[in-house]
Amino acid sequence: MSNWDVIIIGAGAAGLHCAAHAAQRGKSVLVLDHAKQAGKKILISGGGRCNFTNMYAGPENFLSSNPHFCKSALSRYTQWDFIGLVAEYGIAYHEKTLGQLFCDDSAKDIVRMLMSECDRHGAKVQLRTEILSVDYDDNYRIETSRGDYSCEKLVIACGGLSMPKLGATPLGYQIAEQFGHSIVPVRAGLVPFTLQDDEKARFAELSGVAVPVSAEAHDGYFREAMLFTHRGVSGPAILQVSSYWQPGEAVTINLLPDLDAFEWLKTQQQQQPKTQLNTVLQQHFPKRVVTALAEHHQWPLNNKLADTSNAQFQAIADNLNRWQLKPNGTEGYRTAEVTLGGVNVDEVSSKTMESQKQPGLYFIGEVLDVTGWLGGFNFQWAWSSGFACGSEL
Repeated sequence: MSNWDVIIIGAGAAGLHCAAHAAQRGKSVLVLDHAKQAGKKILISGGGRCNFTNMYAGPENFLSSNPHFCKSALSRYTQWDFIGLVAEYGIAYHEKTLGQLFCDDSAKDIVRMLMSECDRHGAKVQLRTEILSVDYDDNYRIETSRGDYSCEKLVIACGGLSMPKLGATPLGYQIAEQFGHSIVPVRAGLVPFTLQDDEKARFAELSGVAVPVSAEAHDGYFREAMLFTHRGVSGPAILQVSSYWQPGEAVTINLLPDLDAFEWLKTQQQQQPKTQLNTVLQQHFPKRVVTALAEHHQWPLNNKLADTSNAQFQAIADNLNRWQLKPNGTEGYRTAEVTLGGVNVDEVSSKTMESQKQPGLYFIGEVLDVTGWLGGFNFQWAWSSGFACGSEL
């Protein structure tokens, strides 16, 4: 049996970052992963350019059953710390929008950097290794497809259920439950919505069209683009609000977030009373969007503004400013960027990421009940939680 100070299950963002920091402290560190390649989620993120952090990352950008849990780790390893590491490796990057930082060249640069940090400090990364069982008797014993390993400290960094095509499994939750942890119910987050059949048919012809909106559900409010798809709606505003939405509920979409639609329509009526409603609405929307919305909401498009009543204007304004869109569901884990829920953080130390139920067992990254917004926040949680754990092992 091969003996190590620390074994980390998961060669993703959190696991690799944690490994480098633990090895830097003189620990013997082994990272195990069943994948053929390290950092697979990093490699596909941001269209292959990896949105590796956000300049404005803070605790308010994360969802958790305990919103205070993430504060300690985020304050001890900030976005600026990771940006400093990126700069140290000479990786060129740029801000896209809203503080989102992307590699100029390729996400491969981030994976190479993390692997180099592991090599530099002596952490070993072993891929193509399936975890068969984990047991504890004074030390941890990990049975794998490539032999048995033991360690004093075990770190679970194998993520959630999102994007199973990249190898996502429930292993992290299973290990947590094996050692007495509770799991906050999990579901897909940062995920497109699907629509009811009648709405799907009506809006399918708009697939590929994006419009600026605000989207709101519970405490989530986001102003970005909404994209119509063949099955429903997506785009940054929708992905963001999906993490706050609950099945069966409606999402409030404001198609004119900068305007009071009723006041705008009344002003147009006064200024150009003989103009058709259809023409006026095309000041703000492509013609086919106007047509689809009008069919859905039964707007009198051919009416001249002068012939349109206040009640009709009010109904149209409500549709524009407060469209109650009721999704049929989501695209699920297949396309979800993250998994909401996870290992209950009330049972984990916010300073060290160590289990409060099992000595020497640690949880970092997405497997925990901490979920960031779209825009580099989930990677920052990986760096911060990985550092918090690695610097204490």
